[in-house]
Amino acid sequence: MITGENVFLRQVDPSDATLLLLWENNPENWKVSETEAPFSLQEIQDYIATASNIRANKQLRLIICKTDSKKAIGTIDLFDVDFKNKRAGVGILISNKNERQKGFASEALELISKYASTILNFKQLHCLVQSDNLNSVSLFEKQGFIKTGERKRWYYNNGKELDVYFYQKFL
Repeated sequence: MITGENVFLRQVDPSDATLLLLWENNPENWKVSETEAPFSLQEIQDYIATASNIRANKQLRLIICKTDSKKAIGTIDLFDVDFKNKRAGVGILISNKNERQKGFASEALELISKYASTILNFKQLHCLVQSDNLNSVSLFEKQGFIKTGERKRWYYNNGKELDVYFYQKFL
């Protein structure tokens, strides 16, 4: 467990399967991901069974929980984990819109950055953010990520072509 003031990050547990299924299959969340089709409960359960092996999966998913209530409010992922080059991609989801804009994502991103630096000995994190996702642009910039590139017309969403920004944080 990685503990902060208002949130803590914990490993995914088999009891999270239904919650993850709900979050992963919410089409609203697909707008900011590369998900194209719903996941089955079995697929989620299979993922959870191997989720703790960051070296084999090249991914680490943690559940973001509020410190006061212990309520799960989202996920934070390290993906494309590259131990040789000491870097990983990072993605974050605060599932309930009522829990957004309260600093939880910012604190979770700060916690995972410290974990990546001190425990994994990584030197950088990176992410792609859609140009119209101003809240995420603000979040990553606030946490010290630098926009180092742009991919034009990278995503097609609801009949609209979207650019994405490439961000890096040097740890």
